[in-house]
Amino acid sequence: MTVFDYQITARRIQQNAFDAEPGPIRYLKIPANVTIPTPSHQVAGKGGVRRWLKEVQDLADGDCNPNSISPTGDVLIFIHGYNNDLEIVLKRQRQLARDLNAEGWRGVVIGFDWPSDNNTLNYLEDRWDAAEVAISLVSKGVKLLARGQQDGCETNIHLIGHSTGAYVIMEAFAQAEKDGELFKSSWRVGQVAFVGADVSSAGFSRDDDWSTPMFRRIMRLTNYSNPFDSVLAVSNAKRLGISPRAGRIGLPEDAKDKAVNVGCGAYFQTLDPAQSTYFGTFNHSWHIGDRVFARDLAMTLEGAIDRHAIPTRKIDGRTLELVDKPRPRHLDQWEISDLQ
Repeated sequence: MTVFDYQITARRIQQNAFDAEPGPIRYLKIPANVTIPTPSHQVAGKGGVRRWLKEVQDLADGDCNPNSISPTGDVLIFIHGYNNDLEIVLKRQRQLARDLNAEGWRGVVIGFDWPSDNNTLNYLEDRWDAAEVAISLVSKGVKLLARGQQDGCETNIHLIGHSTGAYVIMEAFAQAEKDGELFKSSWRVGQVAFVGADVSSAGFSRDDDWSTPMFRRIMRLTNYSNPFDSVLAVSNAKRLGISPRAGRIGLPEDAKDKAVNVGCGAYFQTLDPAQSTYFGTFNHSWHIGDRVFARDLAMTLEGAIDRHAIPTRKIDGRTLELVDKPRPRHLDQWEISDLQ
């Protein structure tokens, strides 16, 4: 683990603190002993953004994973959902990094922190903020990624979205489609994972236009669904029950080829909240802090095993279900990195 945590924040600064409204993109380097990011953690000044990017890339590329198909290192960008304050966002980012590291993944987890008030009454306002922030994610995040790949950077970039974070990701790709420079360039993202995704399941159908830009630019989408997610039931009720959420019911039967659903309902029922590590509502946020989920995600990010053969999944009829199984015993002797 590094002595610093790295974040991109889209929060406004008021009275020398970040608040719950959108603001200019800033790049933060947060000491490990700090629990709440502040504006003082911004890597500012001339060349600040370039220094921040280089540090993240050097950390990722300096510890390449022999079980990964990535030619250099891996960076996972965590995009949180609504109703998240600064402290819980950083807790989840750090826990996710610890979980993945414990399961053998050697990449760097950074956070994309968008303004989301710690108040469920602000839910609809947060959805609006998420759409606005997605534009910033394109102009200040995706463009930098695209430029880096054009300059020969081979660091593999992945995305994980929790709850409304999935909406931010999908909207970011949709906005990138409207940018002439990005549309014409060959930038790409590796793996995308959604957990507790607060987006319509129908949005992943073959004929859906909104998700099409995302699927053009990624290797694969993995959606982790849980039918016992009561937070998404509330989200669905706010839409009069006409738009079931992907994080609750999974993907549609006619989902695009690059998408795969991993059902977590049976595994979730085996978990004891009193013995679990999580932040927020258990049935909506159990993933971060769970080692079985982290093991499955680690192998997904590495990309060396087919999505249907990852050992933490079993085929149940026509669906994949999360199960508590170890990595392949001799995976580290498969010489995966030598094949690049």
